[in-house]
Amino acid sequence: MTRTFAAIIAISFAAPAFADGHSTGDAAEGEKTFNKCKSCHMIVADDGTEIVKGGKTGPNLYGVIGRTAGTADFRYGDDLVAAGAAGLVWDEANLAEYIADPREFLRTTLDDSKAKSRMSFKLRKGGEDVAAYLASVGPQS
Repeated sequence: MTRTFAAIIAISFAAPAFADGHSTGDAAEGEKTFNKCKSCHMIVADDGTEIVKGGKTGPNLYGVIGRTAGTADFRYGDDLVAAGAAGLVWDEANLAEYIADPREFLRTTLDDSKAKSRMSFKLRKGGEDVAAYLASVGPQS
């Protein structure tokens, strides 16, 4: 009985983290995992401070957490722009889900079996960590 009570208490404290859009990711691990992302993405602050030098194939990920999808200065695919227009704002949880399978995420979000993403890379493990890292280096950190 004591183990059951302890499990209920643990779950009750963990649930709010997911309910408010925060993941349980590890930012330090995410910084390491971001090495897989920087061939396409950079992290450069609004004042030009280069946090992570990276590619320009994908958008700058500075400030992505809290941003409406498809609204940064970048040429996004139509479906990601449509998701943003429909109200998708990136938080740690939904960004981690997107990173795992961008096309499937957009198909589910838009309820459109033909939706597609220009991002073809799938990060099957560590998306929560990358999202936590991006939150930690954003303007609200």
